[in-house]
Amino acid sequence: MSYTVIYAGTFDPITNGHLDIIERAAKLFGNVIVAVAKNPSKQPLFSLEERTLLVKQSCVHLSNVQAVGFSGLLADFAVQHQAKALIRGIRGSDDIEYEIQLAQLNEQLEEGLETIFLPPAVQWRYLSSTMVREIYRHQGDVTQFVPPFVLNALKEKE
Repeated sequence: MSYTVIYAGTFDPITNGHLDIIERAAKLFGNVIVAVAKNPSKQPLFSLEERTLLVKQSCVHLSNVQAVGFSGLLADFAVQHQAKALIRGIRGSDDIEYEIQLAQLNEQLEEGLETIFLPPAVQWRYLSSTMVREIYRHQGDVTQFVPPFVLNALKEKE
């Protein structure tokens, strides 16, 4: 049986850490939807359309992965796409408590909606989109942290 799972986030921008989680999920599940969140409480560097396009470009080599922009409740999005589970990346102990709370809340909103936690590979464990934006803002080299499409998009934002 082929399961659909959702990996949601703002992906502002997508990093190699995100890509690591997506690639590993793509090996485990039949269909992975990368749900790019609008998230009105944040002020992203890239628009929802730009972030969705960057995810699509970064995942072009993965035939069972699609990127979709969304707003609203993730549990509702999961129901609309008949997803069996949510994939969540956890970088360390700071993430765990918050992610468990989200998992429990999503399961309460949609009974049976599971959450699967995947830690990124060791070399990406510390990496976040916020860190990438901060390094880039201070003229640091982010080449090793993001896919090539993202590096070009960051340069265009200058």
